[in-house]
Amino acid sequence: QVQLVESGGGLVQAGGSLRLSCLASGRTFTNHIMGWFRQAPGKEREFVANINWNNGNTYYTDSVKGRFTISRSNAKNTVYLQMNSLKPDDTAVYYCNADPPGTEDSYWGQGTQVTVSS
Repeated sequence: QVQLVESGGGLVQAGGSLRLSCLASGRTFTNHIMGWFRQAPGKEREFVANINWNNGNTYYTDSVKGRFTISRSNAKNTVYLQMNSLKPDDTAVYYCNADPPGTEDSYWGQGTQVTVSS
């Protein structure tokens, strides 16, 4: 059973930093695309960043480029999202996602709240 458990959210002032973690378990995540999405109140869930578990290639939405960094630790089976220079617009519930290769399956964590005050 795949489990994705996020942690690291909280309340921070604008300009501050947070690091989110996603502990993945239940299968081998080789070749998976691991991602972070977010959903603000009244808005649809949107893509933030992803990383190829194997080769470490990353991709970011334009609004977080240069501020957020996604990474992974193979030893700890964990994906991170380092968020710097946070803005009030970054306020949302952040979700970890795992997409296995060659299937329509997609796995989600329960989410962690990030609130950025102005």
